[in-house]
Amino acid sequence: MASSEVLSFERTGDATVVLRLSGSWSLQGGLPSVAEVEGYVVSAPRPMGISFDTRRLTIWDSSLLTFLSKVAELCQQQRITMDRSGLPSGVRRLLDLAEAVPERKGARKETAAPLLLERVGNTTIATAGSAVEMLAFLGEMTVAFARLLRMKARYRASDLFLLIQECGAQALPIITLISFLVGVILAFVGAVQLKQFGGQIYVADLVGIAMMREMGAMMTAIIMAGRTGAAFAARLGTMKVTQEIDAFTAAGFSALEFLVLPRVVALALMMPLLCLYSDFIGLLGGAAIGVGMLDLSWTTYFQETTRAITLTDTFGGVFKSSVYGVLIALSGCLRGLQCGNSSSAVGDAATSAVVSGIVAIIVACGIFSVAFYILGI
Repeated sequence: MASSEVLSFERTGDATVVLRLSGSWSLQGGLPSVAEVEGYVVSAPRPMGISFDTRRLTIWDSSLLTFLSKVAELCQQQRITMDRSGLPSGVRRLLDLAEAVPERKGARKETAAPLLLERVGNTTIATAGSAVEMLAFLGEMTVAFARLLRMKARYRASDLFLLIQECGAQALPIITLISFLVGVILAFVGAVQLKQFGGQIYVADLVGIAMMREMGAMMTAIIMAGRTGAAFAARLGTMKVTQEIDAFTAAGFSALEFLVLPRVVALALMMPLLCLYSDFIGLLGGAAIGVGMLDLSWTTYFQETTRAITLTDTFGGVFKSSVYGVLIALSGCLRGLQCGNSSSAVGDAATSAVVSGIVAIIVACGIFSVAFYILGI
């Protein structure tokens, strides 16, 4: 509602401003601001008093009292007389009651910026709460996996097969592109250096070992964290916003078993296959540089590759990829379940899932590197 429909001004000859209140004054309507009154009052010539005309006022609620209280404060600050005789008797009594009880000291919240120590404390408390939620989530997922092994977990097989398709076949195009480019980059960087010493053939060793041991699994995991982990968080976050997860709980279903468990299983099963596919495509990318730039034959390149890599390298990368898949799925589902109740919170959950998944992948990669070195693998 336009402010001119509910509030208008008239300046009389005796230096008094009359505020005409009309129509409906309710919280649901768009009511005028006190700034309009202040702008009219402080303009020249300055009035000596303010009065009210409420003959056209139909209904009102607490919004009118709030408006009049602010007008009273304005009159007190500007030393202007406020004539309340034109207001309804009920409004006058409520205003008198509000002014009869003084404001309690400290009732208004201070808006001063928090101190550094306070910010550190709040951040620490939030981090500790997030860690507790994560540990509780991992514990509940452990119980869900135990029920899965005992064939007692409740979920739909059709959902599992659909998730396997989404995590597997539908991810092949982006895996193909990124893996081929990674193989090309590794081979090109190695070729520039090895060509100075006449060791072009060892580009095959470089690309083969790097792809099989580390890059195939890691690049696949990072791609899936940005693609699938974010999708898991967005879907579960949307379901939480629309209260579908609450409906699962009210119906007696475990949201972890019905929604999270199939996603973790699907990604854990598909990641090893995607890793092997990524390794093969990366080798093709390296071979393209070896054949096109170093004048190596396809036969020579792949013979050198087979001599350089071992089954231990291959199975080590496959095992890493399976663990990465579990970490990505858990990160995405956890952030989705922690999502707030707004549309913007869904985007925040997806972003947080990608960040958490990539951090978990890098940490796990470091742990695997140290463990494999100690085991002599």
